[in-house]
Amino acid sequence: MAKLVDIQACARHIESLQQADGSIPWIEAGIWDAWNHGEAVMGLAIAGRRSATLKALGCLVERQAADGSWLGDLGASVPLDAANKRLAPDHPEQARDTNFTGYAAVTVLRSLLALEALSELPRYWPMVQAAMGFILAHQTRHGDIVWSGVEPGTDLNGTDSLRAGNASLYKALECAILMGRLMGEDVSVWIEARRRIGDVLRENDARFDRTGTDRRRYAMDWYYPVLAGVIRGEAARARLYARWNDFVEPGLGCRCVSDQPWVTAAETAELALACLAAGKPDQARELIANLSPLRAKQGGYWMGWQFEESIVWPFERPSWTSGALIMAADALDGLSPGSDLLIRNWVSEAPAKAGGEALPAFLSG
Repeated sequence: MAKLVDIQACARHIESLQQADGSIPWIEAGIWDAWNHGEAVMGLAIAGRRSATLKALGCLVERQAADGSWLGDLGASVPLDAANKRLAPDHPEQARDTNFTGYAAVTVLRSLLALEALSELPRYWPMVQAAMGFILAHQTRHGDIVWSGVEPGTDLNGTDSLRAGNASLYKALECAILMGRLMGEDVSVWIEARRRIGDVLRENDARFDRTGTDRRRYAMDWYYPVLAGVIRGEAARARLYARWNDFVEPGLGCRCVSDQPWVTAAETAELALACLAAGKPDQARELIANLSPLRAKQGGYWMGWQFEESIVWPFERPSWTSGALIMAADALDGLSPGSDLLIRNWVSEAPAKAGGEALPAFLSG
C-alpha cells in the first residue's frame, strides 16, 4: 500500500527552501513569518532532520524582537503574477502578529519532542517567555487577544480579535505551560490567560471580527476551536458536522473559504487534525487520502486545487503545506514522540491544585 504521505519527500522540499540563516520562507521567491516557519520546522523535526530543525529554531531566537514578537510578512496580502499563477512577493506588508508570535511555543515543544531533545529546552526558554509576554500584553479585559501588536496605551478594542488566531493561541499557551512546568516555573498567569481565551471563544463570539469583517466564511474559523481543544467531545463533533457540507468537497478536500471552488492542502490537513481531536479518525484519514492528486513529483504538495477549472492553483508548493501534511500523518499513525501533542488537551482550565497537574508521560518519562 502506498504511503498516505511521503514524509521524507516533504521534508526534502522544506529543507531545499531553508536559507543560510535557518529561515524557511513560504516559497522560493520569499515570504517569511514565524508561524509558517514553525509549521515547516515541526515537519523537519518529525522527519528526523535534526540539524535543519535546530538551525531553524536558532533562526527564531535570532529574529525575535526585544518585545518578544516577530515581524513577519503578511503572505495573504501578496498578489499573484500577471499570469495569475504564482505568488509575486515584492516588499509585502508586515505586522507583529500575536498568533504568529505565540506559535513559537508550539514549534519549540513539538520539535524537541520529535527529536527527543527536551534537554535543549533551556536554550529556547527565554524566547518562549518573551513571546508569551507579548501576547498577554494584547489580551483584552474580555479575554480575547487582538491579532496584531499595538503601541502601549492603545485601545485594544480598535483592533480585531480572530477566532482561529485565538484558538491557536489557546494551544500555544498550553505548550508554554507544559514547558514552564518542566522548567520549574510559576505558570499560573498563563493558565488564567488560556482559561479566559477558552471562555470567550465558547461564550462571547461577538468579540471576534468586531470591526466589521465576517470571517465565518473561512474554514479556519470553523475548525480551529476544535483542533486546538477549545471545544471538545460531542460539542466538537457537532461543530464540525454543522458546516461540513459548506467546506468539504467530497473526494477533494477542504475549501479555504466556503464560497470559492478551491480546496487547499494545508486546510485539509488541519481539518484532519481537528477530526482526530474530535475522535473521528476515519474522516481524518479520508481527508488526507483525498489530497494524493496534489502531491508534487518534485516533493511536497501543491497549495490547492481550483475544482471548477480543474487546475492546480496557485502554482506553488509552500513549505508550510508540507509541514502540515507531515504533522497530520504523524498524528494519524503515531510516527514520532509527542505525535498527539496537537490533538489532545494536556492542561486543565480548572484552577491549579496544590502541587500542580501531573506532566504527560511524554514529558515525564
